[in-house]
Amino acid sequence: MDARALADGLIMFLGLVILLTFHEFGHAWTAWKCGDETAKLQGRVSLNPLVHIDLIGTVILPLLMIFVPAGGFLVGWAKPVPVNSQNLRRPKLDDILVTLAGPVMNLLLAVFLVGLARLTLLAHLNSAAFECWRMARLSLILFFFNLLPIPPLDGSQIVRVITGMSYALYEQFARYGFLVLILVLQIPALRDGLDSATLRSRLIMAGWFGLPIEM
Repeated sequence: MDARALADGLIMFLGLVILLTFHEFGHAWTAWKCGDETAKLQGRVSLNPLVHIDLIGTVILPLLMIFVPAGGFLVGWAKPVPVNSQNLRRPKLDDILVTLAGPVMNLLLAVFLVGLARLTLLAHLNSAAFECWRMARLSLILFFFNLLPIPPLDGSQIVRVITGMSYALYEQFARYGFLVLILVLQIPALRDGLDSATLRSRLIMAGWFGLPIEM
């Protein structure tokens, strides 16, 4: 790996850490506002990346995907935010809202980054615009990726709530979630689907801001 590729990979890694931090902050803040202070008492309503980092999902897996060529595909996750659904004012509805808050944060960040790419392009800061465009793609990948119904991803929590699955049963499935997730990520059709959904969404956002799609 040459120096340029290494620098690009590390920039993406730092961007991933920031995007995951906002993702977990979204979960923690929403849980707090819905009546559960568990995450707040543990210091998780914070934009400090150190309180959200998961060794495997935030560090090891992303760095492996950078240093072992994976077609530019980069995903990860942070330490799950603790939520006590018994403290939520409307347990089922609020549980879903708390779960969706993370992916929605990534969606909003993608919109912000595409808008910022347009502004920096107008200011002739082409390199900054390109990085914003790349980070918008990464944020959208995280949005769609986290909706997959595989533990520890948010999609699995939504399935748990909708189906009324007990925490005990969910934890049994979650024990094998990481292994299943690693295997699923090797499926080309899934990766292509995530890329396609990301591309289409980013092009729609580019249209909102009049951003040239040649980027």
